[in-house]
Amino acid sequence: MNARSFVFAGLAFVGMATPAFSAASPSPTTGMSVFVPSEVRWAQGPQALPAGAMWAVLEGDPSKPGPFTLRLKLPAGYRIPPHWHQSEERITVLEGTFQLGHGDRFDAKLLRAMPPGSYAQIPKGHLHFATVKGEAIIQLHGTGPWEIRYVNPADDPRGKPGAR
Repeated sequence: MNARSFVFAGLAFVGMATPAFSAASPSPTTGMSVFVPSEVRWAQGPQALPAGAMWAVLEGDPSKPGPFTLRLKLPAGYRIPPHWHQSEERITVLEGTFQLGHGDRFDAKLLRAMPPGSYAQIPKGHLHFATVKGEAIIQLHGTGPWEIRYVNPADDPRGKPGAR
């Protein structure tokens, strides 16, 4: 497979003093972090994803070994081309309808609609793609370092003119 590799958060953190962590700072007395939607701080999405996504890292650092949790806010019609990861990925839909499909090419007939409350577990190396109906917010968690590798290098937004 001729796909490009990228450690997801490494470049995405460029220019961000603290990558959306301020709402996630554990209490110095309890070590517990609590998030309410109005306090989540969104930032421009990572360079590894097509333009238009917003993200907030709630826990951990996706570019380093260890657990992480992040949220993605995706605008209506947003598409993520076929790709895969070197580690397992877990997705929970919080708002909107996230549509997930599998395979080495984007095929709308293979999409499965995931309304709020839906959960998906994607094994490492599994080829998948996604889109959304309306705006959607998903929560993604896994074990870093989190990488995204596009099946078709032309789909990779990194290095394209106008890339962030």
